[in-house]
Amino acid sequence: MTRRTRRWSVGHLLDGFFFVFAGLAAIWLAYLSLTQAFQVGWAGVLLAIAFWGLLAYLVLPRLHRILTTIYVPDYFMGRTRTSDGLLGDPVNLAVLGEREDIERAMAEAGWIAADPVGWGSSWRIVTSTLRRRSYPTAPVSPLFLFGRMQDLAYQQEVAGSPAQRHHVRFWQCPDGWLLPGGRRVDWLAAGTFDRAVGLSLFTLQVTHRIDADTDIERDHIVESVTRVPGVGVDVIRDFATGYHSRNGGGDSITTDGDLPILDVRSVRIPDAEIPDAEIPDATIPGHAARGAGDVGAPR
Repeated sequence: MTRRTRRWSVGHLLDGFFFVFAGLAAIWLAYLSLTQAFQVGWAGVLLAIAFWGLLAYLVLPRLHRILTTIYVPDYFMGRTRTSDGLLGDPVNLAVLGEREDIERAMAEAGWIAADPVGWGSSWRIVTSTLRRRSYPTAPVSPLFLFGRMQDLAYQQEVAGSPAQRHHVRFWQCPDGWLLPGGRRVDWLAAGTFDRAVGLSLFTLQVTHRIDADTDIERDHIVESVTRVPGVGVDVIRDFATGYHSRNGGGDSITTDGDLPILDVRSVRIPDAEIPDAEIPDATIPGHAARGAGDVGAPR
């Protein structure tokens, strides 16, 4: 058998050189922009802020869209995608049932529907976070699965501030769509815990930073919803290989790869008996338990 040897080409060398050169040039440009801006007084500060805004909300997102369109496969791999095309939070839940069944079960379990993203809701979450004011229906950023944004989003605020919260997004599966392996479900979901507000590692945008152990949040969602009468759960063990990675904001994420399937089809709570959702507090399992390593305590 002929032994194959690794071959180097001029094209590969040039590609590697320009890749490194472009990275160093970008760092040098940022350094010059920052240092030169402060040499012209307060006007330079405004210029530096404008430069960050253009870089974070125009240049880098557009660059990511171009690159991810080329390199990120367009098939289900158990990950959501951001609006810039980056791999987002892991898909860690599935659901059997109709939309109304999910709404009943989540309301009964103490989860609150998030407001749609808009200028008004976005401004309110910024001011509420800065002033540490409660906003129990604060919007969640859009993530994409099956080529569309989430259909439903729910959350539980922690400590009376939108800076920390449990949250979960739901996508309805296309007609006839099957999980890898042939299992049929009606919805897929991604649940994570927002631990703080910070800057995205990949786009430099202001965003929520999530807790790395997404399994804790997954288990918290399952534990809270299965307390509702009529809700069942089945688990596909090792649905995906356990892994550690990063989401679209650059936050570390880990998972064991299990996929719980919530069955909410038997939840039949009359509309008149659905209680108004209350703002959860530290008495909800998971809020006080995160530091203790129990079932869990969020972009």
